[in-house]
Amino acid sequence: MNCKLCPHKCGDLRTKDTKGGKCGLTTELRVARISPHMWEEPPISGSKGSGTVFFSGCTLSCIFCQNYKISAENFGAPVTAEKLSEEFKRLEEKGVHNINLVSATQFLPEIIKSFEIYKPSIPVVYNTGGFERVETLRVLEGIVDIYLPDFKYSDNKLALEYSGAENYVETALAAISEMIRQKGKLILDDNGIAEKGVLVRHLVLPNHTRNSIEALNILKENFGDLLTLSLMGQYTPCSKATQHIKLSRKITKREYGKVLDHLMKLEIDGYSQELKSATEEYIPDWDYEAK
Repeated sequence: MNCKLCPHKCGDLRTKDTKGGKCGLTTELRVARISPHMWEEPPISGSKGSGTVFFSGCTLSCIFCQNYKISAENFGAPVTAEKLSEEFKRLEEKGVHNINLVSATQFLPEIIKSFEIYKPSIPVVYNTGGFERVETLRVLEGIVDIYLPDFKYSDNKLALEYSGAENYVETALAAISEMIRQKGKLILDDNGIAEKGVLVRHLVLPNHTRNSIEALNILKENFGDLLTLSLMGQYTPCSKATQHIKLSRKITKREYGKVLDHLMKLEIDGYSQELKSATEEYIPDWDYEAK
Protein backbone atom coordinates (compact mmCIF):
# COMPACT_ATOMS: atom_id res chain seq x y z
CA MET A 1 0.00 0.00 0.00
CA ASN A 2 1.01 3.64 -0.46
CA CYS A 3 0.74 4.41 3.23
CA LYS A 4 -1.15 7.41 4.58
CA LEU A 5 -2.29 5.88 7.85
CA CYS A 6 -0.76 8.57 10.07
CA PRO A 7 -0.59 12.38 9.74
CA HIS A 8 2.82 12.23 8.07
CA LYS A 9 0.92 10.90 5.02
CA CYS A 10 4.21 9.72 3.51
CA GLY A 11 2.55 7.92 0.60
CA ASP A 12 5.50 5.52 0.52
CA LEU A 13 5.07 1.96 -0.68
CA ARG A 14 4.82 -0.47 2.24
CA THR A 15 4.23 -4.18 1.65
CA LYS A 16 4.91 -7.36 3.60
CA ASP A 17 8.43 -7.33 2.17
CA THR A 18 9.04 -3.61 1.55
CA LYS A 19 9.88 -1.08 4.26
CA GLY A 20 8.80 2.51 3.79
CA GLY A 21 7.52 5.71 5.32
CA LYS A 22 8.69 7.63 8.35
CA CYS A 23 8.15 4.55 10.52
CA GLY A 24 10.47 2.49 8.29
CA LEU A 25 8.36 -0.65 8.61
CA THR A 26 6.80 -3.26 6.37
CA THR A 27 3.08 -4.02 6.72
CA GLU A 28 3.89 -7.28 8.54
CA LEU A 29 2.77 -7.14 12.17
CA ARG A 30 5.63 -6.91 14.66
CA VAL A 31 5.16 -7.20 18.42
CA ALA A 32 7.64 -6.63 21.26
CA ARG A 33 5.56 -7.71 24.26
CA ILE A 34 2.15 -9.18 25.04
CA SER A 35 1.33 -9.43 28.72
CA PRO A 36 -0.91 -8.23 31.56
CA HIS A 37 0.40 -4.81 32.59
CA MET A 38 -0.15 -3.33 36.06
CA TRP A 39 1.32 0.13 35.55
CA GLU A 40 -1.32 1.99 33.60
CA GLU A 41 -3.82 4.37 35.25
CA PRO A 42 -6.07 2.77 37.93
CA PRO A 43 -9.16 2.51 35.67
CA ILE A 44 -7.08 0.81 32.97
CA SER A 45 -4.90 -1.61 34.97
CA GLY A 46 -7.25 -2.12 37.91
CA SER A 47 -6.46 -5.17 40.05
CA LYS A 48 -6.04 -7.71 37.23
CA GLY A 49 -3.94 -5.74 34.77
CA SER A 50 -4.37 -4.39 31.28
CA GLY A 51 -3.78 -6.85 28.44
CA THR A 52 -1.12 -4.85 26.64
CA VAL A 53 0.16 -5.51 23.15
CA PHE A 54 3.27 -3.42 22.47
CA PHE A 55 3.73 -3.04 18.71
CA SER A 56 7.11 -2.32 17.12
CA GLY A 57 7.68 1.13 15.67
CA CYS A 58 5.79 4.38 16.10
CA THR A 59 4.39 7.26 14.07
CA LEU A 60 6.33 9.70 16.28
CA SER A 61 10.08 10.02 16.84
CA CYS A 62 10.24 11.23 20.45
CA ILE A 63 13.85 11.70 21.50
CA PHE A 64 12.91 10.98 25.13
CA CYS A 65 10.87 7.81 24.53
CA GLN A 66 11.23 5.21 27.31
CA ASN A 67 10.34 2.50 24.81
CA TYR A 68 12.91 3.64 22.23
CA LYS A 69 14.17 0.09 21.66
CA ILE A 70 10.84 -0.82 20.07
CA SER A 71 9.64 2.61 18.91
CA ALA A 72 12.85 3.79 17.22
CA GLU A 73 14.80 0.57 16.64
CA ASN A 74 11.68 -1.41 15.62
CA PHE A 75 12.63 -4.32 17.87
CA GLY A 76 10.05 -7.11 17.93
CA ALA A 77 8.94 -10.42 16.48
CA PRO A 78 6.72 -10.93 13.41
CA VAL A 79 3.22 -12.22 14.04
CA THR A 80 0.26 -12.99 11.78
CA ALA A 81 -3.22 -11.53 12.15
CA GLU A 82 -4.44 -15.01 13.05
CA LYS A 83 -1.84 -15.40 15.78
CA LEU A 84 -2.61 -11.94 17.15
CA SER A 85 -6.28 -12.84 17.45
CA GLU A 86 -5.24 -15.91 19.46
CA GLU A 87 -3.17 -13.66 21.73
CA PHE A 88 -6.23 -11.46 22.33
CA LYS A 89 -8.14 -14.53 23.45
CA ARG A 90 -5.27 -15.73 25.64
CA LEU A 91 -5.10 -12.36 27.41
CA GLU A 92 -8.85 -12.37 27.90
CA GLU A 93 -8.66 -15.84 29.47
CA LYS A 94 -6.06 -14.52 31.94
CA GLY A 95 -8.77 -12.21 33.33
CA VAL A 96 -7.34 -8.83 32.31
CA HIS A 97 -9.69 -5.85 32.29
CA ASN A 98 -9.08 -4.92 28.64
CA ILE A 99 -7.00 -5.41 25.50
CA ASN A 100 -4.56 -2.50 25.25
CA LEU A 101 -3.08 -1.74 21.81
CA VAL A 102 0.09 0.35 22.28
CA SER A 103 1.32 2.36 19.26
CA ALA A 104 -0.69 0.37 16.75
CA THR A 105 -1.45 2.80 13.91
CA GLN A 106 1.36 1.67 11.59
CA PHE A 107 -0.16 -1.85 11.51
CA LEU A 108 -3.84 -0.97 11.57
CA PRO A 109 -5.06 -2.93 8.49
CA GLU A 110 -3.64 -6.20 9.87
CA ILE A 111 -4.88 -5.47 13.39
CA ILE A 112 -8.41 -4.96 12.08
CA LYS A 113 -8.14 -8.39 10.43
CA SER A 114 -7.33 -9.82 13.86
CA PHE A 115 -10.51 -8.35 15.32
CA GLU A 116 -12.51 -9.73 12.40
CA ILE A 117 -11.22 -13.17 13.38
CA TYR A 118 -11.89 -12.71 17.10
CA LYS A 119 -13.54 -9.81 18.95
CA PRO A 120 -12.89 -9.93 22.70
CA SER A 121 -15.79 -9.47 25.10
CA ILE A 122 -13.72 -7.05 27.20
CA PRO A 123 -13.04 -3.40 26.23
CA VAL A 124 -10.40 -2.57 23.62
CA VAL A 125 -8.03 0.32 24.45
CA TYR A 126 -6.24 2.34 21.75
CA ASN A 127 -3.07 3.69 23.37
CA THR A 128 -1.53 6.40 21.18
CA GLY A 129 0.78 9.41 21.12
CA GLY A 130 -2.16 11.51 19.94
CA PHE A 131 -0.70 12.14 16.48
CA GLU A 132 -3.50 10.52 14.49
CA ARG A 133 -5.55 11.16 11.37
CA VAL A 134 -9.28 11.59 11.91
CA GLU A 135 -9.90 9.47 8.81
CA THR A 136 -7.91 6.60 10.32
CA LEU A 137 -9.67 6.86 13.68
CA ARG A 138 -13.04 6.57 11.99
CA VAL A 139 -12.07 3.10 10.79
CA LEU A 140 -11.78 2.14 14.47
CA GLU A 141 -15.33 3.15 15.34
CA GLY A 142 -17.09 0.07 16.66
CA ILE A 143 -13.79 -1.68 17.45
CA VAL A 144 -12.23 0.56 20.10
CA ASP A 145 -14.02 1.18 23.41
CA ILE A 146 -11.48 3.35 25.21
CA TYR A 147 -9.07 5.86 23.68
CA LEU A 148 -5.89 6.62 25.63
CA PRO A 149 -4.16 9.43 23.70
CA ASP A 150 -1.29 11.67 24.72
CA PHE A 151 -1.47 15.41 24.35
CA LYS A 152 2.24 16.07 24.57
CA TYR A 153 2.69 19.67 23.49
CA SER A 154 1.13 23.10 23.43
CA ASP A 155 3.90 24.34 21.12
CA ASN A 156 4.34 23.01 17.58
CA LYS A 157 8.02 23.99 17.58
CA LEU A 158 8.66 21.71 20.54
CA ALA A 159 6.69 18.91 18.88
CA LEU A 160 8.80 19.16 15.75
CA GLU A 161 12.08 19.32 17.68
CA TYR A 162 11.34 16.55 20.18
CA SER A 163 8.96 14.26 18.26
CA GLY A 164 9.45 15.02 14.56
CA ALA A 165 5.77 15.96 14.19
CA GLU A 166 4.52 18.94 12.21
CA ASN A 167 1.32 20.70 13.33
CA TYR A 168 1.09 18.41 16.35
CA VAL A 169 -1.22 20.63 18.40
CA GLU A 170 -3.92 21.01 15.75
CA THR A 171 -3.60 17.38 14.66
CA ALA A 172 -3.85 15.97 18.19
CA LEU A 173 -6.79 18.22 19.07
CA ALA A 174 -8.69 17.07 15.98
CA ALA A 175 -7.89 13.45 16.84
CA ILE A 176 -9.04 13.77 20.45
CA SER A 177 -12.19 15.53 19.29
CA GLU A 178 -12.96 12.55 17.04
CA MET A 179 -12.26 10.13 19.88
CA ILE A 180 -14.67 11.99 22.15
CA ARG A 181 -17.27 12.08 19.38
CA GLN A 182 -17.05 8.31 19.16
CA LYS A 183 -16.88 7.35 22.85
CA GLY A 184 -17.62 10.42 25.00
CA LYS A 185 -16.38 11.08 28.53
CA LEU A 186 -14.63 8.29 30.41
CA ILE A 187 -17.17 5.95 32.04
CA LEU A 188 -16.22 3.62 34.91
CA ASP A 189 -18.02 0.56 36.23
CA ASP A 190 -18.92 0.03 39.90
CA ASN A 191 -15.37 -1.19 40.58
CA GLY A 192 -13.73 1.88 39.07
CA ILE A 193 -12.66 0.13 35.87
CA ALA A 194 -13.03 1.95 32.55
CA GLU A 195 -15.81 0.69 30.29
CA LYS A 196 -15.70 3.29 27.52
CA GLY A 197 -14.61 6.84 26.79
CA VAL A 198 -11.45 8.91 26.46
CA LEU A 199 -8.61 9.40 28.95
CA VAL A 200 -6.04 11.98 27.80
CA ARG A 201 -2.47 11.76 29.06
CA HIS A 202 0.09 14.50 29.49
CA LEU A 203 3.70 13.88 30.51
CA VAL A 204 5.47 16.74 32.31
CA LEU A 205 8.94 17.30 30.85
CA PRO A 206 11.88 18.84 32.75
CA ASN A 207 12.34 22.58 32.13
CA HIS A 208 8.97 22.74 30.36
CA THR A 209 6.28 23.57 32.93
CA ARG A 210 5.06 26.37 30.66
CA ASN A 211 4.39 23.82 27.91
CA SER A 212 2.41 21.67 30.36
CA ILE A 213 0.36 24.51 31.82
CA GLU A 214 -0.59 25.77 28.38
CA ALA A 215 -1.41 22.21 27.27
CA LEU A 216 -3.88 21.95 30.16
CA ASN A 217 -5.38 25.31 29.20
CA ILE A 218 -5.84 24.19 25.59
CA LEU A 219 -7.45 20.90 26.60
CA LYS A 220 -9.83 22.56 29.05
CA GLU A 221 -10.79 25.21 26.50
CA ASN A 222 -11.49 22.64 23.79
CA PHE A 223 -13.14 19.83 25.74
CA GLY A 224 -14.45 21.30 29.00
CA ASP A 225 -16.24 18.81 31.23
CA LEU A 226 -15.83 16.01 28.67
CA LEU A 227 -12.12 15.91 29.55
CA THR A 228 -10.59 13.30 31.85
CA LEU A 229 -6.82 13.71 32.19
CA SER A 230 -3.89 11.71 33.51
CA LEU A 231 -1.02 13.99 34.56
CA MET A 232 2.14 11.90 34.35
CA GLY A 233 5.37 12.58 36.19
CA GLN A 234 7.38 9.44 35.42
CA TYR A 235 9.74 11.11 32.95
CA THR A 236 13.05 9.23 32.90
CA PRO A 237 15.84 10.38 30.54
CA CYS A 238 16.35 7.75 27.84
CA SER A 239 17.89 7.47 24.40
CA LYS A 240 18.91 10.83 22.87
CA ALA A 241 17.41 12.74 25.79
CA THR A 242 20.30 11.74 28.04
CA GLN A 243 22.51 14.10 26.02
CA HIS A 244 19.95 16.91 25.65
CA ILE A 245 20.62 20.06 27.68
CA LYS A 246 16.97 20.42 28.77
CA LEU A 247 15.84 16.80 28.90
CA SER A 248 18.74 14.99 30.58
CA ARG A 249 17.26 14.93 34.10
CA LYS A 250 14.07 13.84 35.83
CA ILE A 251 11.45 16.43 36.71
CA THR A 252 11.50 17.97 40.18
CA LYS A 253 8.74 17.91 42.79
CA ARG A 254 8.43 21.65 42.30
CA GLU A 255 7.90 21.30 38.54
CA TYR A 256 5.29 18.58 38.90
CA GLY A 257 3.59 20.40 41.77
CA LYS A 258 3.32 23.59 39.74
CA VAL A 259 1.54 21.79 36.91
CA LEU A 260 -0.62 19.76 39.32
CA ASP A 261 -1.72 22.96 41.05
CA HIS A 262 -2.84 24.33 37.69
CA LEU A 263 -4.74 21.11 36.97
CA MET A 264 -6.62 21.59 40.25
CA LYS A 265 -7.25 25.26 39.47
CA LEU A 266 -8.85 24.32 36.15
CA GLU A 267 -10.99 21.69 37.94
CA ILE A 268 -10.12 19.00 35.40
CA ASP A 269 -11.22 15.48 36.32
CA GLY A 270 -8.49 12.92 36.30
CA TYR A 271 -5.45 11.26 37.84
CA SER A 272 -2.02 12.30 39.07
CA GLN A 273 1.07 10.19 39.55
CA GLU A 274 3.67 9.66 42.25
CA LEU A 275 7.14 10.76 41.17
CA LYS A 276 8.64 7.52 42.50
CA SER A 277 7.41 5.92 39.27
CA ALA A 278 10.10 7.88 37.41
CA THR A 279 12.46 4.92 37.13
CA GLU A 280 13.56 2.44 34.50
CA GLU A 281 12.07 -0.35 36.65
CA TYR A 282 8.72 0.45 35.04
CA ILE A 283 10.00 -0.08 31.50
CA PRO A 284 8.84 -3.57 30.37
CA ASP A 285 11.07 -6.31 29.04
CA TRP A 286 10.67 -6.67 25.27
CA ASP A 287 10.47 -10.43 25.25
CA TYR A 288 7.69 -11.50 22.90
CA GLU A 289 8.30 -14.62 20.83
CA ALA A 290 5.55 -15.99 18.61
CA LYS A 291 4.92 -19.63 19.46
